[in-house]
Amino acid sequence: MAKIDAFFQLMNEQGASDLHLVTGQQPALRIRGEIERIKYDTLDNDGLKAMLYEIAPEIKIKQFEETGDVDFAYEIPGLARYRANFFEQKWGCAAVFREIPSKILGCKDLGLPDVIAKLALLPRGLVLVTGPTGSGKSTTLAAIVDEANKLRRDHIITVEDPIEFVHQSQGCIVNHREVGLHTRSFSAALRGALREDPDIILVGEMRDLETIGLAIEAASTGHLVFGTLHTTSAAKTVDRVIEVFPANEQAQIRSTLADGIRAVISQTLFKRADKKGRCAALEILIANTAVRNLIRESKTFQIPSMIQTGKKYGMQLLDDAIMELLNKGWISGDDAYQKSNDKARFRQYLKNPPTDFTEV
Repeated sequence: MAKIDAFFQLMNEQGASDLHLVTGQQPALRIRGEIERIKYDTLDNDGLKAMLYEIAPEIKIKQFEETGDVDFAYEIPGLARYRANFFEQKWGCAAVFREIPSKILGCKDLGLPDVIAKLALLPRGLVLVTGPTGSGKSTTLAAIVDEANKLRRDHIITVEDPIEFVHQSQGCIVNHREVGLHTRSFSAALRGALREDPDIILVGEMRDLETIGLAIEAASTGHLVFGTLHTTSAAKTVDRVIEVFPANEQAQIRSTLADGIRAVISQTLFKRADKKGRCAALEILIANTAVRNLIRESKTFQIPSMIQTGKKYGMQLLDDAIMELLNKGWISGDDAYQKSNDKARFRQYLKNPPTDFTEV
């Protein structure tokens, strides 16, 4: 048993999402969204590095020493998997570990709207799950892929950096590929995937123009593609995808995207106010004919209005989802205000409304 495993045991017992190990500081856990120190000695650089190197593959240690940061996954059988990031900082080395549960929760277990599970049965197209770091994008995608794995008889390829949730092949054949270990890059894996007879492709992160372009191409050539972006609303997601491309290509991409896109889910995570735990608020855009026309005609600013009038298709605005959680008493007025798009709508729920000069 590696020395660091004791921290992972504690992390699991405390229900923490992240473990922080930093030279010159005590270890810390992120519990329900907040950092809490562990009663432990201050970590020194040599001791921490020895602890980290005990669990890292040789190739990752070499990469860390050459570049100053590295990502990989570490697993403790029977406990959980961990997404690890080592990095150098002013006082020495540091690391952050995100716990990835070994049990994959389904859409119903997570309390996701019914329309989310239906996305797993789409024959083709592009589905984007977006939100800030730590908003549960990977968990939502894992639930959708799990649904497909159970109900379909297809080939699923996932491309991640590193591999997070591990799906055992059920109705589908599932192949997991890790960037840096099994493939050189997201774009290289996507190019290869098109020759590997896939039905469903999951792209862990759409980071650059080439990856985004290949994902759109795959979606438009008969594959179902799931991907993630760090955007905070459906309209901003569409704009972000288009704006990655040079100006002279944007009209063509807008048309291709309009044909291929099927849904955008933008989510944010909240700390529960009524009990221990967290819950997600989702903005859901289903790309019907009217939505595709808006994308094609460069009228994405009208997407929020389209979501508002598209409730019968399962669409919902993020602020409406936040208001529903607030009315249930699941989240606080302060959190609702902080993470909403229309701040004015939630000011009445604050005891001491702030004066934010950026919103004047």
